[in-house]
Amino acid sequence: MLQRISPASAISGRIALPGDKSISHRYAMIAAIAEGETRIRNYSTGADCHSTLACLRALGVPVEVHGTEVVIGGRGLDGLRPPAGLLDAGNSGSTIRMLSGILAAQPFRTRIAGDESLARRPMRRIMQSLAEMGARIAAREEQFPPLEIEGARLRPIDYVLPVASAQVKTCVLFAGLFAEGATSVTEPVRSRDHTEIALAEFGAEVRVERRKITVTGRPKLSGRELEVPSDLSSAAFFLAAALLVPGSRLTIAGVGLNPTRAALLDFLSGMGAHIRVTDLDSHNGELVGDILVEHSALRGGEISGELTAALIDEIPVLAVLGAASEQGLTVRDAAELRVKETDRIRTVVDNLRRMGVAAEELPDGMAIPGRQKFRAAELDSFGDHRIAMAFAVAALVAGGESVVHGAEAASVSFPGFWETLGGLAS
Repeated sequence: MLQRISPASAISGRIALPGDKSISHRYAMIAAIAEGETRIRNYSTGADCHSTLACLRALGVPVEVHGTEVVIGGRGLDGLRPPAGLLDAGNSGSTIRMLSGILAAQPFRTRIAGDESLARRPMRRIMQSLAEMGARIAAREEQFPPLEIEGARLRPIDYVLPVASAQVKTCVLFAGLFAEGATSVTEPVRSRDHTEIALAEFGAEVRVERRKITVTGRPKLSGRELEVPSDLSSAAFFLAAALLVPGSRLTIAGVGLNPTRAALLDFLSGMGAHIRVTDLDSHNGELVGDILVEHSALRGGEISGELTAALIDEIPVLAVLGAASEQGLTVRDAAELRVKETDRIRTVVDNLRRMGVAAEELPDGMAIPGRQKFRAAELDSFGDHRIAMAFAVAALVAGGESVVHGAEAASVSFPGFWETLGGLAS
């Protein structure tokens, strides 16, 4: 699919975005092993989260979808059934990594795979941690999907993450729900804590001591009424668009502002962005509020260390902002970007260069000088939703009409992205 984008004169209005993808995945998976019915409002419309629902159905979990409301009939810790065939995670690394923690405890064998992109994403870290707990997992070349998981009676462990990863942390904590005793995960830096919050909402015993998270096994999880806040990662593209395009003023309603994710707003404010948060509230343990953003002159900055882990999903669109800023942007400690849906270091630098923007590819990041202009170009999503959306933003300030090839990739997280962006641009 080709998407043509013309320069915009302003980005303005008020929008509500789809539900947070990270939270939607977690609510659905925990609901499946809880007892009783869970009703989830504003569930993500993204294809990844619906891959999770398809896998749960294949495991015998009743799932009903009514627009953005999802109703899940919990089967309890011991109620999942062997799937009739291969579980299909689609393009979703979240699905395969987090669900594997639950599958590792089942009294049956499961095979789970996904599309061509997912087949290139390494799973060694979840395989190693689950093997320590007693599961047996086979993979292509000992690390790539499809995974063949031989469930087992799991034992609790104290696991130290070698690299910060909310998905690997969640995988281990989910597996720990089935083990007798306490399972803990210690993080090198703090990652998003949606799993800890969601588990506590469903009734699990969760202890958080600095960077060590512990769950007690065999809890009684109970179905809940839940509402997913709007996705801050999706909001990032519209925030960037309003910051870049002169004359813009935009309000994004009901956005999830979890402190482990809100580093984005702190970083943008530090660059000089005019951003204000209003109407703060709490839904199911998650902080929610409206974000008002206006066009701003940005200073630039550096992303490294713990900040890299906090902003890992937003780096593609922050790279676009960096090129237009006064001082540019340097990204370090981001080697994890090379094993996302694409090698995001390479694909970001590639598209920036197509638009006439100087950018240096580093082994663990990129260096982008500031005060640069974007020229119209033929751009490529490379099948990656965040690359498609990041360069849609860049195209809004290009010197003419740009074209994004593979624009359908945006539907992985935000099926209505192009319509929403078009409705705001004038």
